[in-house]
Amino acid sequence: MQTIHRRRAAVLLVAAGSLALAGCGSDNNTASSSSSSASGSTNSSSTSGETSSTDAAACPSGTLNAEGSSAQKNAFEEVVTAYNEKCPDLTINYNPTGSGTGIKQFNAGQVDFAGSDSALKTEEKDGVIEVDAAKKRCESDAWNLPMVIGPIAVAYNLDGVDKLVLDAATLAAIFQGEITTWNDPKIAALNDGVTLPSTPIKPFFRSDESGTTENFTKYLKAAGGDAWAGEPAKSWTGKGEGKEKSSGVADAVKATAGGITYVELSYAKDNALGMAQIDNGSGAVELTSESIGKFIATSTADGEGNDLRLKLDYATKEAGAYPIGLVTYEIVCSVNKDKEKQNQIKSFLTYFASSDAQTLIEEIGYAPLPTEVQSKVEAAVSALS
Repeated sequence: MQTIHRRRAAVLLVAAGSLALAGCGSDNNTASSSSSSASGSTNSSSTSGETSSTDAAACPSGTLNAEGSSAQKNAFEEVVTAYNEKCPDLTINYNPTGSGTGIKQFNAGQVDFAGSDSALKTEEKDGVIEVDAAKKRCESDAWNLPMVIGPIAVAYNLDGVDKLVLDAATLAAIFQGEITTWNDPKIAALNDGVTLPSTPIKPFFRSDESGTTENFTKYLKAAGGDAWAGEPAKSWTGKGEGKEKSSGVADAVKATAGGITYVELSYAKDNALGMAQIDNGSGAVELTSESIGKFIATSTADGEGNDLRLKLDYATKEAGAYPIGLVTYEIVCSVNKDKEKQNQIKSFLTYFASSDAQTLIEEIGYAPLPTEVQSKVEAAVSALS
């Protein structure tokens, strides 16, 4: 798979064409940004006979600051690059500090919007109800807008094993330290005919608060039954060695014989890691855009109006559905007192939700929004005021 920087030329070609509306590199703590082009540029507009997905809110100038999910970092940067080819005067900075930090920064008014791999919580945690804190910050309801579908790969480094099948109960045992070698009988039972080495298993987990961790543990709890002892959460409760952010766990597995982790597909591909097939109860399923799309299609609406939170069915036994994935939400104020800032947000998110942008991120390891979800996101972005 080509990385964002190697694909830049291809991105520019796509972005230079019409943007018809239909309807993650390494992490660090420094905000990544896509800046305006050389001085003297003017706000872009569509040419005659061309409909641009940026026309809904024109091409504003200024600066947007967002923070949160490292799972969407690669997708976000890809979309910013393409957007800035059409609208070069809006600088968009994104700091991939993790979902938990992104929400805290948004609720504190430190960033314009947040990216999170789980929707704002409606129940209290550490004395805070995220939905209430966001409403207080916005002085209006905050909306969870699904924008990026991130398949979660079970990535491993095991010499000589090109195909590996695992299921929820076995993964739960691995990440709780109960299965410690790769030739354990429980793993062997899922991999008939595969020669498994006695190499020690070395699990790695996200040490920062992570929506990826929360979604992975939701899968273990829902599909693994009693096998997973903990409760789903952004903070890890199993065994293993902690590393910060998606890049940290991916780099660790790449450097460690016998390593295994849970990480977004784009990071597993960038590091050339093995990726396990997952038996969801209806047979082993390879991780592809199609198989993760089947999983997302089993989700149900869990919000009201334009608050588009989704409830994912991690215990699905749908044939061909890869059951481990996440939805990254852009968390925004439904009504913004700063109308210029809201216009900037609308312009960028209008493009992010478009078919052109969703196609771009699919090419680097994400999955596009299902059509019925995409149309609702476009309508919600249009309703921001």
